Amino acid sequence: MLSVSPTIIPPLDSGVVHPALWNREFRSRCATGSEPLAIALERPDGTVSRFDFTTLPHAGANAALNLRHIERLVKFLLWSRGASRVTIGGEPALAAELRAIYSEDGARKFDAEFFPKIYGSLEIVSCAFDDAPASRETAIPLGRHLDGCRIGFDLGGSDRKCAAVMDGKVVFSEEIAWDPYFQSDPQYHYDGINDTLKRAAAHLPHVDAIGGSAAGVYVNNEVRAASLFRGVPQDAFEQHIRRIFFDLQREWGGVPFEVANDGEVTALAASMSFGENRVLGISMGTSVAAGYVTASGAITPWLNELAFAPVDYRNDAPVDEWSGDRGCAVQYFCQQGVVRLAPLAGLTFPKEMKFAEQLVEVQHLMSAGDARARQIYETIGVCFGYAVAHYAEFYDIGTLLILGRVTSGEGGSIILQKAGEVLRAEFPALAECIKLRTPDEKDKRHGQAVAAASLPALRK
Repeated sequence: MLSVSPTIIPPLDSGVVHPALWNREFRSRCATGSEPLAIALERPDGTVSRFDFTTLPHAGANAALNLRHIERLVKFLLWSRGASRVTIGGEPALAAELRAIYSEDGARKFDAEFFPKIYGSLEIVSCAFDDAPASRETAIPLGRHLDGCRIGFDLGGSDRKCAAVMDGKVVFSEEIAWDPYFQSDPQYHYDGINDTLKRAAAHLPHVDAIGGSAAGVYVNNEVRAASLFRGVPQDAFEQHIRRIFFDLQREWGGVPFEVANDGEVTALAASMSFGENRVLGISMGTSVAAGYVTASGAITPWLNELAFAPVDYRNDAPVDEWSGDRGCAVQYFCQQGVVRLAPLAGLTFPKEMKFAEQLVEVQHLMSAGDARARQIYETIGVCFGYAVAHYAEFYDIGTLLILGRVTSGEGGSIILQKAGEVLRAEFPALAECIKLRTPDEKDKRHGQAVAAASLPALRK
């Protein structure tokens, strides 16, 4: 490990090794002697994301540092960009080590099994630096259709939201608690979503289109992978969940029906509300959702599943119980992060209390001025500030929006305040060009559902 010394220490988690600082120190070592290395991520649609780095001469003690550096970068790039094929251009020994790590018997077994579900395969190959594939990126228009009578819905791990929208105006919105994570019966999910649609439809003269956002990966409305449905056995998933939104569309008379990842809809909602592009949206709720709107106001075919992207390089960083990896954002920037930090702040809750309920208790304490609750939000904010600097290495960010249950109330303001302090102290150039924002109260209530409602275009 490299030794890094952050200027601002998270009050409850002083041992965090922030990637932005670790990578900066690694690059400084490369200044005295380095070798070029490219990482190219290819997707089945023909698009390619390529990133060029430098490594230390791959020998002796340098070899372990190089592997740590590149493995964490590959992990981040896989979950931010997505890929069916990763080409390592430069050092063949690194590619061989990565193949072993990202295999069905390796440390990244979860990743090795996950990406074929989305892209059909995951292979890691090597070539000379100059032969690595060049970038081929594309952008896709998303939503912004507000004509007609529409339903927008948003499916989270603790609640499902809906809005009835007439020509862009919200006439009804509602939030219903549910607990989908470990529900094995597909009918539970179908009935819950359909109930939400019926509640919104009751406030419209007719339904012209339905749009939704949900945690997970969706390709052409097909569910490829989603934590919401992780309790459903694989055979039932294939039979009833993979095309659940097609079944719902049929029940609603075949009206235009579009579903997108909740992170993408978050970024779209921010772009629509603020009238700005170059938006990275981060939703801190049951998990961590992310989405990105380009300078042209479009989205990309990137994965943007930053819940599993590393934000802490400690060898003993907290373990994500689903992926088995350490230091992933899901343990820092969502309700799991709040629950992890609570005992470090001196707060104890009954073991049977659900994460969402523990978050509510912390929020109540925050409202009452409890210093222990404040430390939780300060810790999240400091870690998030360093994470923003890391994200900015891979996203062109003009506006960074945070929202979600964790950001409700004064806690959200503290997160932004501490993140801003970090950027000003450690990364002043980024502090000048990135605006950190939260939605206003109207957008908090309706923004995500309205953006989701805008996804489908009406048939002419």
